[in-house]
Amino acid sequence: MEPEAPSSPAGVLPTRPVLGGFHPDPTVCRVGDDFYLACSSFEYAPGVPLFRSRDLLAWEPIGHVMDRPAHLAARAGPSGGVYAPTLRHRDGTFHLVTTDVSAGPGHLLMTASDPAGPWSDPVRIRGAGGIDPDLAWDEDGRCLLTWSDGGIRQAVLDPATGELLTGPRTLWSGTGGRDPEGPHLYRAGRWWYLVIAEGGTGPGHAVTVARGPSPQGPFEPCPDNPLLTARGTPGPVQNTGHADLVERPDGSWAMVFLGVRPAGSFPGWHVLGRETFAAEVSWRDGWPVVSGPLEPSPRPPVRSVLADGVIGPDWVGAGVLPDRVLRWAGDRWRMAPPGPGRVFVGRRQEHTTMTARAVVAADGGTGALELRIDPAHRFALEVDADRVRAVAQAGPLTTVLGELPLRPGTELELRAVPPTAPLYSRERGPDVLVAGVRTPDGGTTELARLDGRYLSTEVAGGFTGRMVGVSCAGGGIAVRSVEYLGGT
Repeated sequence: MEPEAPSSPAGVLPTRPVLGGFHPDPTVCRVGDDFYLACSSFEYAPGVPLFRSRDLLAWEPIGHVMDRPAHLAARAGPSGGVYAPTLRHRDGTFHLVTTDVSAGPGHLLMTASDPAGPWSDPVRIRGAGGIDPDLAWDEDGRCLLTWSDGGIRQAVLDPATGELLTGPRTLWSGTGGRDPEGPHLYRAGRWWYLVIAEGGTGPGHAVTVARGPSPQGPFEPCPDNPLLTARGTPGPVQNTGHADLVERPDGSWAMVFLGVRPAGSFPGWHVLGRETFAAEVSWRDGWPVVSGPLEPSPRPPVRSVLADGVIGPDWVGAGVLPDRVLRWAGDRWRMAPPGPGRVFVGRRQEHTTMTARAVVAADGGTGALELRIDPAHRFALEVDADRVRAVAQAGPLTTVLGELPLRPGTELELRAVPPTAPLYSRERGPDVLVAGVRTPDGGTTELARLDGRYLSTEVAGGFTGRMVGVSCAGGGIAVRSVEYLGGT
């Protein structure tokens, strides 16, 4: 029996993300002094959020890659849609390749001269299945597509047409962990390095690396694999993996990767989704080594609003572009679903404590201020013509926890606050969710509290994290304002 692979040394892993909340599967590239980063977006549209940074710590949102109907499958369901991308820059052009699992077989390749857009319509790569495509170019300028499909596979690609110019070949299947995926290929010195994720994007997640004399291999695994993992450690950041490496202008290296921050009693629950973290990378005996954390200083509270006819880059729709269901009508939004069912527009819960507020009125439909993992796992303040109800849903179970008559101008409020149960109590969840209303005369009424574990990935499943925003079922609603206040 082989010995258990070593975990990353204490002190190497950061404790604070560089992008908090649901920002998984990060990919990074550098152009001059600027770094650019993209993440998975799954069913939320616009898809593939993009960020820019000078230090790998502070990231400014600059838009989305997939921001129009030609880019996206129609009404992708929970944890469907756009999976892990790879972002690269070559000869003045940005390239992003990804997989939309709700849009049929094959990967999608888009290009832009400016990462803020516009991005081209997607070129479909039909000859390659699986997920997690990567792009690299060899010494002869050939474009290499590498992806995960029962192992790590590769073929030469014509990026203009999406045609595979060679048959797929298997490069490596990792060190024995389940689900070898998330490949990225780099040239550093005389070696080509293949960095992958394995162990599944859960407690066994890890980053491993192999190297070879060419981008086709043969690849030998690093004798000190895994390059990064948190498995078996007591650290606050767990499930670490799916890394992408980048070289700085001064020749030093770093990586971005995903992780989660579970909380509460055993077995723990993570609610914000898979977040983006960063670490320093050094080189030892021709192999990359994670040598220290890269993490931002604690940041001041964040405020984000949906008002005044502006839909900011942090607001997205579940399976629909926000501007398809929101129309500004002078002093309020008119929101209506494009078909049967409930439509949702919101933003990521990026902070462990947060407050969300909205003023919503029914206009032929039922509206809500809603905190959710997916449509079947949500905590909402629903309003119709004359009532406001605190509703909790966990799978097939839905219950009304409290209700009141609705007064005009009433402000709905949802909060995520620290748990109150004793530290070692089995009843201690990751946080407590509080629903209440604020009336125009300044009065406040709490309607309900809910253990936050019911809105966690461990309960709901899937690959996303908490989102907070407004939803509408039926005819339509009027939304005067939505406000997000994030704490720690």
